[in-house]
Amino acid sequence: MNDDDHERLRSAIVALCKHIAAHAAQTLTLAELGRVAGWSPYHLQRRFKQIVGVSPREFQETCRLDAFKRHARAGGSLADATFAAGFGSSSRLYEKAALLGMTPAHYRKRGATLDIAYTVFDSPLGQVLIAASARGLCKISLGASARALERELRDEFAAAACRRDDRLLKNYRQKLQRYLDGGNPDLTLPLDIRATAFQRKVWNILRGIPYGETRSYSEIAATAGAPSAVRAVARAIATNPVALVIPCHRAVRKDGALAGYRWGIARKRRLLDSERDAAATAARRKPAQAVK
Repeated sequence: MNDDDHERLRSAIVALCKHIAAHAAQTLTLAELGRVAGWSPYHLQRRFKQIVGVSPREFQETCRLDAFKRHARAGGSLADATFAAGFGSSSRLYEKAALLGMTPAHYRKRGATLDIAYTVFDSPLGQVLIAASARGLCKISLGASARALERELRDEFAAAACRRDDRLLKNYRQKLQRYLDGGNPDLTLPLDIRATAFQRKVWNILRGIPYGETRSYSEIAATAGAPSAVRAVARAIATNPVALVIPCHRAVRKDGALAGYRWGIARKRRLLDSERDAAATAARRKPAQAVK
């Protein structure tokens, strides 16, 4: 495909996205969308995922959630916002609540009744802030200043009640500390985070990269079923709200070079070196344990 063909394809997909967004509350079939684009349903599905990174149905669900957010922020009732966005019932909306990062009722109140506990601890990477709701971790950030990390948390969750509670988050902190010390490769922890369908797909792929290994952005895009969506993959990785647990540091350039880490390349290099050393040490120990 030459540049002109690719630009025509991209323009057609942009137009299709606008059509889906404008009719997100309706039932849209692949056959109907194919008629709009002038393609077969199969061709439409394949090309759409190639350019956008998600299926037309997943894109429509994201548009519906965006519509729900707009109606909820405008002050309407939860029922009105639910049906105006195209969700046939409140149960359908609650099925998608993970994309909001909080329940629909909490979102309508802009997090005003949401309690978020946080703690900050020192580590080889500097200060680490952990924040969690009752459902799970909602933010993990790294930095040089605990005060700056706390200020960023309160700015992001301005309508929520944020309080420091070192004791409540002790278990999370200990697991992260063991990981940073090279002794805990498993960070399968409950999360309470907002995500689009494509972000969620990319973040799940990142969590599937084995400890001590890396994958290129193009490999991640291919695994996501959208090999040409490398830039979209990079954006999804950059918006990861829970450092370490979603290991975005394991994403590298095609040539293996390090780039694009929100918390700094030096931290990324140190994390990868620590993981590789710990993985190599564990591999050397396995034969000795087997002999016993």
